[in-house]
This record gives sequence, structure tokens and C-alpha cells, in this order.
Amino acid sequence: MVLVSILLAIGLIEADSAGSDRWLVQWPRLFGVGAEGSRQMLATLAGSMMTVLGVTFSMTLVALTLASSQYTSRILRNFMRSRVTQGTLGTFAGIFTYCLIVLRTIRSSGGIDFVPGLAVFFGFVLALCSVGVLIFFIHHIASSIQASSIIASVARETMAVIEQLFPEPSGPATADDGDASQGRRVRNEATWRPIPAAETGYIQSVDREALLRLALARQTTLRMERGVGDFVVRKTALASLAQQDPLDQETITALNASYSISSHRTVAQDPAFGIRQIVDMALKALSPGVNDTSTAVMCIDYLTAILALLVTRDIPSSLRDQDGELRMIFLGPDFESLLDDSFDQIRSSGAGNVAIMARILGALETISGQTSSARYRRALREQVQQIAELVARSVAAPHDRARIDERISRVCKALAAAPHLNRNKTKPD
Repeated sequence: MVLVSILLAIGLIEADSAGSDRWLVQWPRLFGVGAEGSRQMLATLAGSMMTVLGVTFSMTLVALTLASSQYTSRILRNFMRSRVTQGTLGTFAGIFTYCLIVLRTIRSSGGIDFVPGLAVFFGFVLALCSVGVLIFFIHHIASSIQASSIIASVARETMAVIEQLFPEPSGPATADDGDASQGRRVRNEATWRPIPAAETGYIQSVDREALLRLALARQTTLRMERGVGDFVVRKTALASLAQQDPLDQETITALNASYSISSHRTVAQDPAFGIRQIVDMALKALSPGVNDTSTAVMCIDYLTAILALLVTRDIPSSLRDQDGELRMIFLGPDFESLLDDSFDQIRSSGAGNVAIMARILGALETISGQTSSARYRRALREQVQQIAELVARSVAAPHDRARIDERISRVCKALAAAPHLNRNKTKPD
């Protein structure tokens, strides 16, 4: 944006040089400002833009500090990536640069003045627009630090990743590794050669197709030892190849090139990290120092939306065959692990909190209504059982325990009555 403002200033100055008299004659009230008046106006605009830019930076840092202390530091990257914040800072910095460039070209010597009237007028227009940008930014920053906005933003990003990773709707046999016995046989019989990682950090993304091509080129089976979101230490196993011969450097380099490793996690291929952010906010809300049950309940609601979407998607098998031969054993997100990530810690931190227990049970009931998979329902039933055990230990009041027991009974009935879902139908039979 600063570069664009520089090019704009140069272009308008050149236009003024080519026809400054014409602008002045046609619209003297707009472009008839003298050299001294133009200097003063542009100097005032440049100074005010730098002041507003400093205020904007301060407001952004305050928002980051509040979000980090009130919710979790993991959401700071969401604020830093905000296009509104970036655009606001770029607008003020660009107008400041524009005014400096135009100010430098105003000359008054020997009774001959050069005042780029068009460029000066456009600087005035930009200053007026910046007032609207500042008002909009204040509204945006006040809205963005609200718990509902932060949680909803993380949930939307996570659900978008789930739809991208698993674009196909679920079928009758959802997310089952149909040839798991083949995978176990290869794991037990093969001689695995570990491929060391070239650097230390979190795995942000993996090019699965490149890994498959690598396995095909060497006519072997590749097994991922670390998945997206895992932390890997340099020279530890990143993946393994089923072969007797030692690994060559070309193979090690090619495999490491398929992994993107950095100092932090991202949601790009890692929906578990999106869930982790929401869970962290719920745990912070349930901490004794904050004690904000409403925010924790809101987190559970959005986790419900994420998991309800996940059970409707077709999660591919962790095994990849080619020409009847097993070539890849993937490590990726599955429903059971994401379900545990969503509710295990919240359930433990909310022990004795009737509102939290009831909300989790409601979430499990909602999710169960979106799937007929016996595997998924078994995982949901385990969550209900864990809640029942926790309630028996932590809820002392008979009235509260009766309410939770009634809710548990209702969820168990819903899990026992599997719905017959067919989302691919376009018309009734």
C-alpha cells in the first residue's frame, strides 16, 4: 500500500507538470492553492497521519494484550492476520508517504511557483477518507476482542479446513479403514528404515501426493511417524520406508521437502489446532481466576458445530493402495481423537459445574443425530460414560444430579436409536 501511494503521488505530480495551468483555469477554487498554503496543509496532514498511525498501533497492541491475557496467546496470529488491521495501518502509512513525496515537489523561487494542485487536492481527499477508516477500525477492534467474535472466527476457519481436507460427504461405512489387517501385517513383517527430520519444529503441512510418488518410485511402503501438528526434533524419525537397503541422501532430501516445518502450528491442514484454540479459551474461562461459565458454554457450542460437520464428511482410510500394493500409511485427524481433544479437558475442568456437564451432553446428543456410524456412536457413548462417572463423584446436590442423570438417559436413548441418514438423496423414494 505504501508502494502504491508512492506511484500514485508520482503519477499525479507528472499529470500536474503536463497540465497544471489547465487544472487551475478550469477549477480555481479547488486547485488554486498557493505554494505556502500547500506546504502547510501537506505538512499538517503528514504529521496527523503519523500520529494516527501511532494510535492505531497502540490500539492493536492493547487488543493483542487483552486477548492474550483474557483468552489464550494462541489466537494472537488471528489478530495479526486481520485484513482490516493490515489495511488500516497501510492506509495511514500510505497517506503519510504520499504527503511527503508531494510536499517535496512544491517549489517557490524567483517568483515562479510550482504547486501540483491535483496531487495536493487528492492528498486532501485521502485525509478525509482516513477519518472514515479510523472510525471503522475503532468499531472493528472493539468487536474483534469480544469472546463471541473470537470463538466464531476460529470455528469458521476450522470448519473451512475440514471441508477442504474432507470434501466428500460421508457414506454408509464412514471413516473405517477397510483393510486395517493389511496395514498391521506390513507393520509387523517389514523392516523399517527411519528417515530423519532435517529441522526442529511443528509440522504445518504435508504433501501427501509427493510422499506417495516417493513410495511408488522406490516400490516400497512409506509410513508417516509424525503427522500434521506434531512436534518433531531434528534427526528423529519423520517417516519410515519398508526396505532392507540403507537410505540414500536423495531419498532423505526428497521426503523432508514434502514436509513444511516451522516454529508454530497453523490451522491450514490441522483442524486439531483450531479445536485446541477453542478448548484453551474454555479452560481459561473455567479457571478460578476468571470463572466465566458463559464463555465456556459458548466454546462448547462451537465445538459441537465443528464435530457435527466432521461426522458428515468422508474421512479417507489411513492406508493408500496402488496396483494392489500398500504404499502409504498416513497419520491424520480422525473423529475419535478430535472428539477427545474437544471435551476431555473441558469435562475435567468443569467437574461439579452442572451447566458445563449439561452442555456437553447436549453437544453429544446433537452430534449423534448427524451420524449413523456405529464407530462414531461408540466414541460418543464413551464420552457419556465418562461424564456419568464424573457426575457421580463431583455433583453432590441430589436435585442437580437428578437433572444430569435424566439428561444422560436421554442421550443414551438417542445413541441407541441410530438415525437413517441419506444426505445424497435429491428426492424421496
